[in-house]
Amino acid sequence: MSLRDRVAVVGAAESDLGEVGPGFTPLDLIGQATSRALDDAGLTRDDVDGLFSASAYYHMPTLSVGEYLGIRPRYSDATNLGGSSFVSHLLHAAAAIESGLCEVALITYGSTQRSDGGRLVSGSEALPYEASYRPRYPVSMYALAASRHMYEYGTTREQLAAVAVAARKWARLNPRAFRRGPLTVDDVLGARMVSSPLGVLDCCLVTDGGGALLLTSAGRARDLRQPPVYLLGAGEAHHHRNISQMPDLTTTAAVDSGKRAYEMAGVAPAEVDVAMLYDAFTINTIMFLEDLGFCGKGEGGAFVEDGRIAPGGQLAVNTSGGGLSYNHPGMYGLLLTIEAVRQLRGGCGERQVPGARVALVHGNGGVFSSQVTAVLGTGDTV
Repeated sequence: MSLRDRVAVVGAAESDLGEVGPGFTPLDLIGQATSRALDDAGLTRDDVDGLFSASAYYHMPTLSVGEYLGIRPRYSDATNLGGSSFVSHLLHAAAAIESGLCEVALITYGSTQRSDGGRLVSGSEALPYEASYRPRYPVSMYALAASRHMYEYGTTREQLAAVAVAARKWARLNPRAFRRGPLTVDDVLGARMVSSPLGVLDCCLVTDGGGALLLTSAGRARDLRQPPVYLLGAGEAHHHRNISQMPDLTTTAAVDSGKRAYEMAGVAPAEVDVAMLYDAFTINTIMFLEDLGFCGKGEGGAFVEDGRIAPGGQLAVNTSGGGLSYNHPGMYGLLLTIEAVRQLRGGCGERQVPGARVALVHGNGGVFSSQVTAVLGTGDTV
């Protein structure tokens, strides 16, 4: 079943971000984001009959969210694939709306991990047969992939650093970004090592934050407050859970999720105007650029050189500043999608990509485990 053009995002908003301080819970941030998204769409809480959420805080997240918001959904989905969950929820919500299981779907998430102590809140750690090597979950797993990519393809630490520098240049154009100071390749290379070859500036932020998206049918979307942003295609894939079982440390299941999303959307990588890639670590951006077809396998390092993914470059990547400089509240996929929606609406101010019509959003969960890709488009693409 193709869901192309059948469903649109009609509301998108963040909660307070960065460090919200004591007294806030993840549900409070979900409440903020949901209220703002409803206002953005011109809808009310009573319109929502589909609820989608995932959490490292709540064992049954849609039950907790529904109770907190006072929503009694007739369709609920708490699929948890890690940080890619909310990109997955786009596909699931579209299928639910198209099949008549709900009319207005809310996708929402919140985390207070920075205010709670500044440590990643995760539902999992290394497996016992990996734990004897004393990895730092999850950074050591990504460092392993980075090391292999460097060995196989000659990728350099300077190229990894170029990813962080590009993200910071976008963040400097975003007043909501957590880190906005200048950043150079030398700064990244000279930063404290965390898990070789990844230093602290190769790693995402640890922040508080959350967001909310509202989706409905294309027909209803045309009568609401904002110009609809259509789901053109989406795809999911996973090949492993634990890094020791990853079939190839330099290739992710994004190869499959991207292919499925492109086929449903009827677009090619060359037609993408903005790409929001889950940059938990600098190696992620390089590998996803390869696996999603923006360059050949092994060419990602060279692709990010010379400001090619920074403002004014060949491909606009992570225009908010990404998880490396904007915000990263544990599970980041929802904020990627919110930025994509804003770019397609033309509402990103200084960082707006002129004429953006097609956006790719790519979520990553676990340790390069779950990969979910979505392609969004403006009304001009329908």
